[in-house]
Amino acid sequence: MAHKQEEEDKVRLDKWLWAARFYKTRALAKTAIESGKVHHRGERCKPGKEPRVGDEYQIRAGFDERTVVVQALSIVRRGAPEAQALYAETEASIAKREAAAAQRKAGALGVSTDGKPSKKQRRDLFKFHGSNHE
Repeated sequence: MAHKQEEEDKVRLDKWLWAARFYKTRALAKTAIESGKVHHRGERCKPGKEPRVGDEYQIRAGFDERTVVVQALSIVRRGAPEAQALYAETEASIAKREAAAAQRKAGALGVSTDGKPSKKQRRDLFKFHGSNHE
């Protein structure tokens, strides 16, 4: 049993990110770390770095950027509720992520891309391009 505890104390960052369900595979976690999407104290990390309880990481995955504090270490990938117990997201990070999601949902550009343009939009396009296709 002591060997298992020792193993959990020495967990690689890529393995922890995978166990905490930030990335679907360890390979994706390793690639994200190597490409600078994971930072600790403003510095890029290496996949072999050993996270400690209390460490704060900035993690970018997709559109989301999270700031999380390590609560527990694990090398085993389990269900989402257990994985969420491995970290705590900071309040500022939650607010920033929700604001970005709301902005994406509202369509920050205000341009609809739901297929072909309406009759009015088509007329406006023809007028803008100087075409006589009425």
